[in-house]
Amino acid sequence: MTATPFRERIAFDSANGEISDESRRYMLMRPEALMGLFQRLDEGSRLKALDALKASVIEMGGDSARAYRAHGGGDPTALLATVAATAPDLGWGNWEFNRSKTRLELKVRNSPFATGYGVSPHPVCHAISGMATAVARAALGRDDIVAKEAACVACGAPSCMFEADL
Repeated sequence: MTATPFRERIAFDSANGEISDESRRYMLMRPEALMGLFQRLDEGSRLKALDALKASVIEMGGDSARAYRAHGGGDPTALLATVAATAPDLGWGNWEFNRSKTRLELKVRNSPFATGYGVSPHPVCHAISGMATAVARAALGRDDIVAKEAACVACGAPSCMFEADL
């Protein structure tokens, strides 16, 4: 089953100032505006805020991942393909999943979070870590999976890499 591309599902309701995909509302925002919030916090507060962003994306992204999986007939491979195809339409970079029996890996080229943040001694793509967690959980039907950012462009890596042990 081929999912309808996100850019074809999205509805722009100018009269109400809303962008949506079914019941899921979206908004457009410059990555520098969002990531500038984190840059303005002291390191301890920054890490807590980035972790809170990750937790929020796990919850809200989980709703999207479950919907995408249902539209794909429940197939985990179709879910990964749908999410990878949707990420660029959302401006979240180019995503490539690789799955083995023991690990799910995600390579992200052109992360808006890393680009929007700039140089950092610590990974900053917590939102993508959250979505990778939500996708892995939805794909396997398990709530104990957590994706971690193993490499970040903000730290000098050529691309952002995420890993989740299955």
